[in-house]
Amino acid sequence: MSLTVPSDLLEQAQRGKIDDTAFLACIRDSLPFAWSLVSDLARRREATGAEFVDNLVAPPDEAAYGQLFRALASTSIREALENHFGVRLAFQNCHRVAVFDPAADKAYAEFTSPEAQILNQTPELVNC
Repeated sequence: MSLTVPSDLLEQAQRGKIDDTAFLACIRDSLPFAWSLVSDLARRREATGAEFVDNLVAPPDEAAYGQLFRALASTSIREALENHFGVRLAFQNCHRVAVFDPAADKAYAEFTSPEAQILNQTPELVNC
């Protein structure tokens, strides 16, 4: 399961519309490692004014890996994070999360290219 959904949020969804703030709180509470990582990267990108910043440190454990996978594999979760933090997200391998200035199209295209993916491979990451 991707998220631990409170009963009131489930009821909102059953009625057809959930509150964005409640959805973000569900993401933050269900995926605290992923939330913290994206938050920290977004803060660093904003502070430096860089086109993008990325994470090169592997998560501390399998649970943290799982949170990253669930957060970035879900379109609705990913879009909620992007909108909330005002960034564009990209993901390589099992832990290289990057946040981009939404206007940094060239840097985003380079990071997400097949060439960048191939160049980012290492034997240690084959089974991450």
